[in-house]
Amino acid sequence: MRLIGLDPGLRLTGWGVIEVEGNRLRHVAHGVVKVATTGTLAERLRDLFEGVVQVLEAQRPVEAAVEETFVNVNPGSTLKLGQARGVVMLAPARAGLPVYEYATNLVKKSVVGTGHADKNQIAMMVGRLLPGVDAKQDAADALAVAICHAHHRATARRIEAAL
Repeated sequence: MRLIGLDPGLRLTGWGVIEVEGNRLRHVAHGVVKVATTGTLAERLRDLFEGVVQVLEAQRPVEAAVEETFVNVNPGSTLKLGQARGVVMLAPARAGLPVYEYATNLVKKSVVGTGHADKNQIAMMVGRLLPGVDAKQDAADALAVAICHAHHRATARRIEAAL
């Protein structure tokens, strides 16, 4: 099963695609959708949407996982990030994919073992769980979201089967 993890941002949105077979994970691809810092907010959101759509069309995942918005001190920045996150969630939903959401701390805890891991720890663990992958920053975070979804998805399926 092919999964995509998305780490939303208005300027940089990380994406990472993995294949899951049983309890095995395999890296497929990763990258960043880059949006110019110029232009109106509407134009930037359109560009973000189109970039995510292109990734989905190229990678053909069957499920998507998106990191929840981390609320920061600046309300304006938080609002813009929320709008970007909405656009990032809309792209796979319009493609007919189920979209799952995960809190930042849950992603970190699922991949690193602690909910307060830093970006370097996340990138290092992504490299361990997906040998040979050297993803940076936003792409590593997106792969971590995909890994988190794979783990939680497997657990949910086991629970469903037991019931």
